[in-house]
Amino acid sequence: MRRTVFNEDHEAFRETIRAFIEAEVVPVHDEWFAAGQAPRDFYYKLAELGVFGIRVPEEYGGAGIDSHKFEAVMYEETSRAGVTFGGSGVHVLLGLPYIQMLATDEQKKRFLPKFVSGEEMWALAMTEPGTGSDLAGMKSTAKLSEDGTHYVLNGAKTFITGGVHADRVIVCARTAAPREDDRRFGISLFAVDAKSAGYSVGRKLDKLGLKISDTAELAFVDVKVPVEDLLGEENKGFAYLGLNLASERWGIAFGAYAQAKAAVRFAKEYVQERTIFGKTVASFQNTKFELAACQAEVDAAEAVADRALEALDAGELTPAEAASAKLFCTEVAHRVIDRCLQLHGGYGFMNEYPIARLYADNRVNRIYGGTSEVMKSIIAKSMGL
Repeated sequence: MRRTVFNEDHEAFRETIRAFIEAEVVPVHDEWFAAGQAPRDFYYKLAELGVFGIRVPEEYGGAGIDSHKFEAVMYEETSRAGVTFGGSGVHVLLGLPYIQMLATDEQKKRFLPKFVSGEEMWALAMTEPGTGSDLAGMKSTAKLSEDGTHYVLNGAKTFITGGVHADRVIVCARTAAPREDDRRFGISLFAVDAKSAGYSVGRKLDKLGLKISDTAELAFVDVKVPVEDLLGEENKGFAYLGLNLASERWGIAFGAYAQAKAAVRFAKEYVQERTIFGKTVASFQNTKFELAACQAEVDAAEAVADRALEALDAGELTPAEAASAKLFCTEVAHRVIDRCLQLHGGYGFMNEYPIARLYADNRVNRIYGGTSEVMKSIIAKSMGL
């Protein structure tokens, strides 16, 4: 079936990204994997390529293209090559929407040019030790100073993707106690400068997968945050956090589909080269049937991911539709990648093969951005159940 989601501009961008990956990422990717993160200067290269500014208005140094399709191309191309761009994804997918939705004109003038240039990499800090997905139970506090010039931030966050290299972090903290009838009340969002006194990066967490995407613990001890760095209105942060969920879940869905597509490619190449009992693994009927079944699932996931992408760009992607896309695509990727690894035999368990890293990277897709169980609850509610 012919895809209609991309046009000539997207395909030209694809060629640029593919060449960039081959020249700047593939030769050093194993070094990044061993180090557990991409080097900071790599993000400047991405900025020079223009990837951080695609959806940023021209007045702030961006391209002013209101579309996620170029991001979709990057998902496909990084997966195709078996590489990642480190923690840069959270910079665009999570950081940018909050700036665009909540920042004042003055804040945009301060934040966006540095966002586009890579001078300030952004991350989002919601989760706390002991609270997990229960964001309303967060304990971090931000108390307004007596002179009203700044907030004093105290607390800790964990599982913060991009937290090691982040220059500015959107931190969720309590500015008021929860109400009896609304425990979500009292949370505010702050664009915190990582150079602030009392701000510290703790452990770089050792994860099962996504080794090159740095994930950290953050701590705040009497960090002074200027009132000018409050994002949106005070005490309305919880509602703001829900505004970007459809976009975030689409990103996870599309990324999972791209991983599944890449897994089929890796498996196909491997079984055509690998011989056993004097025959290529690809010549066995079981291999053909397994890959055919995987390809059919990838085709279906591609259709779902593309449909969600079109709806997102049109501003019509509902929470339930985003949840459905995430649930379907991540579950498909789980099945397909597992079967493609099986076709690699023992070599599929070796990290030198991209399928092994893909297997580990893919696992978190059914957890972050809302677990598969949460997605089912959202879908069921939309069905009136």
